[in-house]
Amino acid sequence: MRLILLGPPGSGKGTQAQRLVQRYGIVQLSTGEMLRAAVAAETPVGLKAKDLMANGQLVPDDIVVGIISDRIDQPDAVKGFVLDGFPRTVPQAEALDELLKRKHLKLDAVVELRVNESALLQRVETRVAEMRARGEEVRVDDTPEVLTKRLAAYRSQTEPLIHYYSERRKLATVDGMMTIEQVTREVNRILAAVGALEPQAAPARKARGAARKAARPSAKKAAKSAKKAPKAAKQASRGAKGGKTARRKAAAAARGRGTGKAKKTVKRIVRKAAKKVTKKRAKR
Repeated sequence: MRLILLGPPGSGKGTQAQRLVQRYGIVQLSTGEMLRAAVAAETPVGLKAKDLMANGQLVPDDIVVGIISDRIDQPDAVKGFVLDGFPRTVPQAEALDELLKRKHLKLDAVVELRVNESALLQRVETRVAEMRARGEEVRVDDTPEVLTKRLAAYRSQTEPLIHYYSERRKLATVDGMMTIEQVTREVNRILAAVGALEPQAAPARKARGAARKAARPSAKKAAKSAKKAPKAAKQASRGAKGGKTARRKAAAAARGRGTGKAKKTVKRIVRKAAKKVTKKRAKR
């Protein structure tokens, strides 16, 4: 995923960039932070920028693009990046296009967060008034006067990029006056529509498919067991009834056998007694 967030100061680019970083594991490219990091690391490009910054000069576009080039070559940028605050001008956009072309990379989308400038100024005025009422110190660059200058610079330098990327069919516009959650949902919808989320979504789809396949045999076995259960219950019931009947018959048979033997014994005793009586009478 490789995208650019465009929008005037206070439009929420930084907030949305951080959300994209956390959700998709991409890196946020901020030219100011990258310049400081390159200077601290004393890279060849960083050393050039250091000398210019020490003399109070602006860092040329080719050096900034060189720093971006070094940064997106690092391992943590393999999943992609979001540019916040760059490019600011059409020449910078052209230089970025050339850089990506050399690296055989493509820009997925440019998302413009469109806001109402009057509403932004009102927000800043309200925030400053509340801070002063609480006795808090107001930052020099966080005032309606400074914001007015920054908005004017954005209109003159950066707004032409809207036309530049629109011509290349890369531009998508989001209402930046919506809530943060609503803006996030709309940005994600745009990224899904342009196919920028496919590399991240594919593993999840495969995992779900594998889980469904693994569950199928178990589901079939459970269904078969459920079908056999009533039959097994009937057989068990029959077996139980049969056992009862067998036990009853056995008991009855035992009782019958016992009664027969008793009768025979009685008959023998009677016969013996009768014979004795007959012999006595014969002797008389």
